[in-house]
Amino acid sequence: MNKYDELVQKSLTNGTIDENDIKWIMTSKDVELLPLLHAAYKVRYKYFENKVRIHIINNVKSGNCSEDCSYCAQSKESKNEIEKYPIKAREEILADAKKAFDGGSFRYCMVFSGNRQNKKDMDYICDVVSEIKQKYPMEVCVSAGFLNDELATQLHNAGVNRYNHNLNTSSNYYGSICRSHTYQMRVETINTAKKNGMDVCSGIIIGMGETIDDLINITKELKNVAAKSVPVNFFVPVEGHRLKEFHDLTPEYCLKVLCVFRFTLPDAELRSAGGREHHLRSLQALSLYPANSIFALGYLTTGGDGLEQTKKMITDAGFVVEKVEE
Repeated sequence: MNKYDELVQKSLTNGTIDENDIKWIMTSKDVELLPLLHAAYKVRYKYFENKVRIHIINNVKSGNCSEDCSYCAQSKESKNEIEKYPIKAREEILADAKKAFDGGSFRYCMVFSGNRQNKKDMDYICDVVSEIKQKYPMEVCVSAGFLNDELATQLHNAGVNRYNHNLNTSSNYYGSICRSHTYQMRVETINTAKKNGMDVCSGIIIGMGETIDDLINITKELKNVAAKSVPVNFFVPVEGHRLKEFHDLTPEYCLKVLCVFRFTLPDAELRSAGGREHHLRSLQALSLYPANSIFALGYLTTGGDGLEQTKKMITDAGFVVEKVEE
């Protein structure tokens, strides 16, 4: 059995590739990229076949955040000229939801800046979600900061399928990217969302100065919180951020990272997320071999490929756009 077949076998036995396997993938000169991608695809195919889920993000509330996350353009310490606005009008949110559904989106993701939402805003969010769920048979994901049991129950009852709260990096490295809240607070919110009936989306940002050991640790930590959806973002150095250390990422490095997450979290919905256009460049389609979902129409504060362009990339590579069952 060659090394690539061994990775497949280990992964399909509950995602049990070990630290040495991850270090081999990320650092060994013996690794050949195409056989590695083919091995990751074997694992991906078992759970998701050749289907790709398209996600659309709506940055419903932008900027003016109280947190100091050093990677984020919406941070209180970020010095840039991003557009800042309170919660969008209901009509605009619903129009964007219709556009996402009509365009073939599997999931509509609504994101709200801030460490938590007040009662008035949460009531509004839940009311809008309820109307979206009544009109369109697609899944809805919400990211609205830290939760308690009351807020989590309210979101679940409104029809939210999945709650997003990214871990972003390993617990050991978290203090290097944020000082205004702790890693444990993020874990607690994830557990609160799960306890109150929602699936969890939690991912990472690669390229913020983390080590291979940090990468190893975050795979374990995402497994521990049982994230069903894992967006892998690649840090884009937007002007004004205060992150002191960040990597120049190559397409090969990014693809290897996606393979690591597919092997370690074999049945997770793995997403080639923010920064894919910037860092993967002409090799974007290869990310679909380990990843079974992708964003279209941009991210929170950065642009991205259009919906039709994204769908064409998917079908040109021999994959099929997956739609939610009505």
